[in-house]
Amino acid sequence: MVEVRLSAVRVDLQSNTPVLLLTETEGLGRTLPIFIGAPEATAIAFAIQGVATPRPMTHDLLRDVVGALGAELERVVITELRAATYYAELHLRRGTGVLTVSSRPSDAVALAVRTESPLFVSDELMDAEGILLPSDEDDDGESATPDELVGEFRQFLDTIKPEDFSS
Repeated sequence: MVEVRLSAVRVDLQSNTPVLLLTETEGLGRTLPIFIGAPEATAIAFAIQGVATPRPMTHDLLRDVVGALGAELERVVITELRAATYYAELHLRRGTGVLTVSSRPSDAVALAVRTESPLFVSDELMDAEGILLPSDEDDDGESATPDELVGEFRQFLDTIKPEDFSS
């Protein structure tokens, strides 16, 4: 497994779709981009920014339920891409045992952000889908804007074909 960090939640300007960027913490610095829904992106952004809501959001409720059951989120693992859909698992520790629960990656990340739990991507998935994004600095040393980074990522997506993913 490859440990990753949530490096950004951005919006692709052409499709107006939010995208999670999960970047490996060591190694080559590959990034796994996962397009997600707007409500999930909002939930993740609220957690990152520490926005307090008058009532618990769904992911806050899930965090509270896990805690009330005497468990803790040990880790999130993004496991595979099947038929253009990413899959994830919540690894919940309760006592001496670990329970594994299937999850959408966006929900798993939203929960991990709230519990400060580590994120992982399977080796096979990172090898197959991880990409090297340009660094945050241009050649002249100035930081690239988020719009520029998303534009470059979109340009990458425009150049790939379904055949590139066949094994």
